[in-house]
Amino acid sequence: MRFSDSIRLRVTVPPLAVVFSIILTMPLWSQTENTTPQQPVPPLVGMDNGTPIADGYAPETDNTRMLVPPPVSGRTYTVLPLSQERSNYLRYGVSFTGAYSDNALGGANGHPISDVSYSAAPILELDETTSRMEWVARYAPGFTFYQRTSELNAADHNALIDFRYRLSPHVSFDAQDTFQKSSSVFNQPNYGSSGGVSGGAQQANFSVITPIADRLSNSGNVSLTYQFALNSMIGGNGTVSNLHYPNPEQVPGLYDSSSQGGSAFYSHRFSKSHYLGATYQYQRLVTSLPGAPNETQTHAVLVFYTVYPTTRFSISLFGGPQHSDTVQPALPPLEPQPFESQEWTPAAGASLSWQGRLNSLAVSYSHIISGGGGLIGAVRMDNATASFRQQISRHFSASVDGAYVQNNVIGSESFGLYSGHTVSGTASLQRELGQHFAVQLGYTRIHQTYSNIAVIALAPDTNREFVSFTYQFSRPLGR
Repeated sequence: MRFSDSIRLRVTVPPLAVVFSIILTMPLWSQTENTTPQQPVPPLVGMDNGTPIADGYAPETDNTRMLVPPPVSGRTYTVLPLSQERSNYLRYGVSFTGAYSDNALGGANGHPISDVSYSAAPILELDETTSRMEWVARYAPGFTFYQRTSELNAADHNALIDFRYRLSPHVSFDAQDTFQKSSSVFNQPNYGSSGGVSGGAQQANFSVITPIADRLSNSGNVSLTYQFALNSMIGGNGTVSNLHYPNPEQVPGLYDSSSQGGSAFYSHRFSKSHYLGATYQYQRLVTSLPGAPNETQTHAVLVFYTVYPTTRFSISLFGGPQHSDTVQPALPPLEPQPFESQEWTPAAGASLSWQGRLNSLAVSYSHIISGGGGLIGAVRMDNATASFRQQISRHFSASVDGAYVQNNVIGSESFGLYSGHTVSGTASLQRELGQHFAVQLGYTRIHQTYSNIAVIALAPDTNREFVSFTYQFSRPLGR
């Protein structure tokens, strides 16, 4: 058998810019076995609403090509059953959403304010796959109007670009970038089925959910992988994320933040479905406080293990020591002197992904140091997420998403004011009415405890019911 299919290496790109580029010049090589000739391998990656799914192990099509395990891939798991996957399409349409929220503005004198909103979101998406390249581009602006508080009417923007390219039979390049400008966390297409379960050891933290407030967020990554032997692979990646509040007076107690990171890994396949490897990871986490920034740098050495029991089923584990070095400026009256801290903490995580023809399930848990997501500094984060999809019939489907995130700000244990948690969940039903029309009903609940953030502390609970009508066209490409 000829070793003729490439491997995927992940690198990370900053928003709309490549963090680094690596040029590898290597001779091609082959290894023969007493088997029948290998046929060309079809693409193994699908897309879900513009979000790439994690690679699946496919021994029935190629037993030489290694996969990039979820702990180092930088990808989220699929949230689509196999029957719903589509590629090589141009999609365009518009979605109209009406919603009622019992906590639209946060607490006013301890009493939440409710409101009804109406949103319109045009959607344009291009999804193309060739023998060497896969790419998706998506843009979805949104326009939201409020019935009682018209001064909050706003325009939003959601954009994504995802690019994969096979540079040679054994070297692959991967780059993604996402951007969102919103006045509410709900103002994004298909919020009720957004998924977002990751098995990775480096994750952006956007878990602090504000009521209606202007917010800009951007995250990107690039990666490069090289399979230099039949069962051995190396790779590297870089990641960048930014969170910005244009109007700080809307979110007293929250701050702009940014993060940069990079990693390198080695992965070995010791049977057709078992992967074992190690990775070194670095992060720089910055919170923009008045006067001087709060900065944390981390170094981690992690061991990871992934097994693929079947083609669309994976289980992953990772763990190891993580060192952090934090410098925080004086914050009178709570911290009259600058604060410095160095500590070793364990980092660990586990994840599972299963994709069937009519349903899918993804679950993950991680304990890592991450950016504060608007809090006063970097946090020790415990993050548990789950996503389930069920295709009940040909035109009827259901989904459930949930997350629990505990954020413990480094260095603030003695005050107990900067830590808290977020619990969120969404359940929805979707019905297709004809070839181009669909309707979705959903319910979302959010509970948060952050005692030093007044806009959240006064009204920690949000309940939201929504109905969405989507009119969409799909045009096949190259057919």
